Amino acid sequence: MTEPKTKTKGWRGSREAWLNVAKDILIDKGESAVTVQAMAKRLKLSRTSFYWFFQDRQDVMQALLDLWADTNTKPIQDASNAYAETMVEAVLNVTYTLISEVEYDPRFDAAIRGWAIQSGEVNARLVAEDEKRVDAIRQMMIRHGFDQVEADVRAHAIYLVQLGYTSMQIKEDWENRIARVPYYMRTLAGLSPTEAEFARFRAKFTHLDSANE
Repeated sequence: MTEPKTKTKGWRGSREAWLNVAKDILIDKGESAVTVQAMAKRLKLSRTSFYWFFQDRQDVMQALLDLWADTNTKPIQDASNAYAETMVEAVLNVTYTLISEVEYDPRFDAAIRGWAIQSGEVNARLVAEDEKRVDAIRQMMIRHGFDQVEADVRAHAIYLVQLGYTSMQIKEDWENRIARVPYYMRTLAGLSPTEAEFARFRAKFTHLDSANE
């Protein structure tokens, strides 16, 4: 009787390493380029090592979808549910998550959207995840006093602005984008942030810059 394989780290790599390299290839070259051979080449490992962690290519592609949901949907839900004293502060929480790229990864999002064009199954998952994100923002707006219809419109506006930045691959320096935030708040939330609210928002980016130095 053959002893079952124990999936351990070591010369075979790790499940996380194989999954991360699959993500990198998906972002760089698209879904069709994510092959066992391409992953093995990047990791400088044998192709057989892959099968210690995944059954087949379909298995790793499904894992990529799950990773994407954790990476890009959960942070938006968490930001929408985060404590905020005012409605503007609540929208700023979501805005920070969408533009800071600390957790939410717009390049990963764009890669999944490209894949979804070719796959009905992936597109269905994409539609479901988009709705989860919009609903989190919608419920946040309702908690801060908007009625159902206006909350829905504003939630879509907040989310679709980010999708526009991603799909159009807009390159904007941090200082300029942050400086525009009060104007976006006036458009998206109906109010401008107070000096204190905007100062706290800017401070998050200062902390982020310090952490990356």
